[in-house]
Amino acid sequence: MTPRIWAAVTLVGLVVALLAAAVLLVPWGRPPAPRSDQLAALGDLPHAEVARGREFRAALRPGGYGALAIGLLIALLLGLTPLGAKLVSLVGRPFGDHWIAQAVLGGMAVVLVADLVTLPFAAWRHAIVSRYGLSTQGWGGWTVDLLKSYAVSAIIGAVVLLGFYTVTRLAPHWWWAFGAAGAAALVVLLSFILPVLVEPVFNRFTPMEPGPLRTELTTLAARDGVPVRDVLVADASRRTRAVNAYVSGFGPTRRIVVYDTLLREAPPAEVASVVAHELGHAKDKDVLTGTLTGALGAAAAVVALYLLGSWGALLRLAGVESIAEPRAFPLLFGLITVAGLVATPAQALVSRHVEARADAHALALTGDPATFEAMQRRLATINLGDPDPPRWEYLYSATHPSTVERMAAARAHARGGGG
Repeated sequence: MTPRIWAAVTLVGLVVALLAAAVLLVPWGRPPAPRSDQLAALGDLPHAEVARGREFRAALRPGGYGALAIGLLIALLLGLTPLGAKLVSLVGRPFGDHWIAQAVLGGMAVVLVADLVTLPFAAWRHAIVSRYGLSTQGWGGWTVDLLKSYAVSAIIGAVVLLGFYTVTRLAPHWWWAFGAAGAAALVVLLSFILPVLVEPVFNRFTPMEPGPLRTELTTLAARDGVPVRDVLVADASRRTRAVNAYVSGFGPTRRIVVYDTLLREAPPAEVASVVAHELGHAKDKDVLTGTLTGALGAAAAVVALYLLGSWGALLRLAGVESIAEPRAFPLLFGLITVAGLVATPAQALVSRHVEARADAHALALTGDPATFEAMQRRLATINLGDPDPPRWEYLYSATHPSTVERMAAARAHARGGGG
């Protein structure tokens, strides 16, 4: 069989494996609480707080969706016209049009152009978040974080670009196979190293001081069968008033991380409720599930790009001869951008089901639905969330059940109906 046929067969196999993983590992059998219960929960929330959260989300919406639209437009403009290929050539010209310069510097230039075009929307978002008092960070700190983000992305991007185009040169007919394996391996690697190497770039972590809360959290983890190495406090307050906690790492690197804002804003019982939710993710191996599905999806994407790359009409639009040449990176970037937007609703749907299972785990572990509901109220109030967002937005991008869904689930649990 030809490489294209092998690629098509491989793509079918990867898609089947991805669907099987989603069917078997995602908790689909957990419907949301009845709408009547959600509306009852909404009615119990203070009207002024609901109105402020909705006002805040409405203020963010034009910039958020504007950035998506402009980002898509730029990606398509660079990918489906010769402009992107010309940009890559221009960047590589001072280096004698060497393929490494085109691959790494040219590819990074394409991404940088897209980032710079959407930068005003990011600044607009920061201005709104600051105006509503959710951000505690000035423009200087915001700029430093932005530059850190660019630097981390540049390092990872340079490694990926160099590796990808090295493979396309060494194996011009079979690069899709090596590329798929490499993409899957990269997803797995990043899942392990990002919490350890990248998180400290943006936050400072200190061990939680010995005391009743630390003892309660470690006891909770032990009772849940999720051993943790440490309980850390992140200095989130230097950039936000938002409250959160999470469980990070695997095995010997697993630790509970609590925002210092959560410690200031919530009583210990509510902190324990949030941590119990996060322990649910570790208990059910949600990160490993996400890593597996992400690896399969990344591998399938590489193979699909190879198959699409032989479509002559696309290559002519981009002004390139082969999808495997560095000058074709803008075309790859455009296709990946479109795929990401199309895949967003499916990813959000999976995430909502996983988060609902973690909520049920927290309710069962703590046996305290009243505190769980109180914590959801606090999260919505402090984080300025819309407790019952518009349905279209919820279906497209919501990664968690809505506040009213979570409150109604707690009430169902209290009545003995599960959650």
